[in-house]
Amino acid sequence: MGLRAWVGGRLAKYLTQEVHRSGFGISTNADYLAAILQPGDVLLVEGVTRVSSAIKYMTQSTWSHSALYVGGHLHETLKGAAKPGHCFIEADIKEGVRSAPLEAFAGLHTRICRPVGLSQAEVRQVTAYAIARLGDHYDLRNLIDLARYLFPTPPIPARFRRQMLGVASGDPTRGICSTLITQAFYQINYPILPNPSPHCDPCQSTHEAMRDYRLFVPRDFDVSPYFSIVKPTIEMGFNFHEDTGLTTFDQSF
Repeated sequence: MGLRAWVGGRLAKYLTQEVHRSGFGISTNADYLAAILQPGDVLLVEGVTRVSSAIKYMTQSTWSHSALYVGGHLHETLKGAAKPGHCFIEADIKEGVRSAPLEAFAGLHTRICRPVGLSQAEVRQVTAYAIARLGDHYDLRNLIDLARYLFPTPPIPARFRRQMLGVASGDPTRGICSTLITQAFYQINYPILPNPSPHCDPCQSTHEAMRDYRLFVPRDFDVSPYFSIVKPTIEMGFNFHEDTGLTTFDQSF
């Protein structure tokens, strides 16, 4: 192993360590998630690692990570090679593109973003692309790429923060996880964000940058008008008249 790769490995290990940070995110019941998720769903995650803090700041968002739910398609494709219980495909700085079980997101604040109007064949095309990327590794020699995450709140103007995520990003599956998912949906020409108004010059320049799939970030699936937000608690039949475990508020003031 060369010096650059060794230093890169140490950086990746440091960046993926968990840190204790307070937040207002509420974790979703794992059983509800398992019951509601469908292949093709994008799961957004509010991460708790050092790299998560940097991504949330640079993207001005709650969400620092995204994973594609492929469900049983993973085991149907890989047969016995698939790890038991694994049903997500995600891109990780340290390990590259990998599969993950639902338990990997236990206790974390999550959100389900669901594409609409896809046929079963189109869903299969999206999940197949992601599954085919399994094993792709991050180039740990790319120190510039890694070093940008060392500063949780870099002094960068807001309009340039998204572009910073694309600096030195060679392989699109090796940057932010959402680039892999964006490419998967590009296989069927499914849009992530709309075209801007032709009368808005700043919007046009932003759109030009957004054509670079390396610059898509997890929050884009959240704000996208083409993905519905699925809330498992509501989908599972939430009824505030019957739920006795709800937080009540002091109305005496």
